[in-house]
Amino acid sequence: MIALSAGEWHATLLPERGAAFRTLTHAGREVLAAVPDGADPNDGFHGAFVMAPWTNRLDGGRFVVGGVGHRMPVNRPQDGTAIHGLLRDLAWRVEDASGSAATLSVALDHPPFRCAARLRVALDDAGLSLSLDLANTGGAATPLGIGWHPWFRRPAGMRLRVATRTVFGRDARTLPTAARPCAGLNGADAVLDGLDTHFAGWDGVAEIGWPDGFGIVMRCDGAWATNLQVFAPRGGGVLCVEPVSHAPDAPNRAAAAAHGAMHVVPPGSALRGSLMIHRS
Repeated sequence: MIALSAGEWHATLLPERGAAFRTLTHAGREVLAAVPDGADPNDGFHGAFVMAPWTNRLDGGRFVVGGVGHRMPVNRPQDGTAIHGLLRDLAWRVEDASGSAATLSVALDHPPFRCAARLRVALDDAGLSLSLDLANTGGAATPLGIGWHPWFRRPAGMRLRVATRTVFGRDARTLPTAARPCAGLNGADAVLDGLDTHFAGWDGVAEIGWPDGFGIVMRCDGAWATNLQVFAPRGGGVLCVEPVSHAPDAPNRAAAAAHGAMHVVPPGSALRGSLMIHRS
């Protein structure tokens, strides 16, 4: 485990468990729901993890590149979907770690994906900075996707405000259906409860307010500043505000890809997303 600290901000990372966040706190307050001791950071409503080389769901794990079909592991058999990519299941290498910052990396060779990821996490008095680069190390241009999946602690009355242009419907398996215009979200429980919804045309800013007056702003850049998944399970006590580079199941749904296709990355190039979280 890596412990980072700056001012009133503290975080712990789990390199061997997908570079997941175990905790993120401010002045003792859980900003992320902490991963319990001994729990799997990728199985439960807690922590935060990287999504790559795709984000959210692929129907049947189907992925076609250059007319060649591939199947990704279906890790949600109840839905028949491959969810959240592959990198969260790997052990990451710690390139460097100081008192307030760390850099971690991992390589993947799982056709058609041959890529290398580099995650930079830093704390300062203002808050958290995080960036993810996913480089294509293969010999052919390949569609890639990246995202970050935080589980923010959500007490009753927590508010979220985001500005968007489009929202998707969803089917019984939470795969995207028809898109329609949407100005975003601005509200608390009545607006959030039960959402598992994708938004496009996002401006890259999310404002989250706790009922006691504490608040944070998440500002995203690069590939993370266009699409957003919001998940607020009823009774779950958490809120996921997930910056992602493409719409769910975009490789298999042209209508979804029209509002967020995967990025076709040439060999030797990289897809990059970054974010900052600070007090509002």
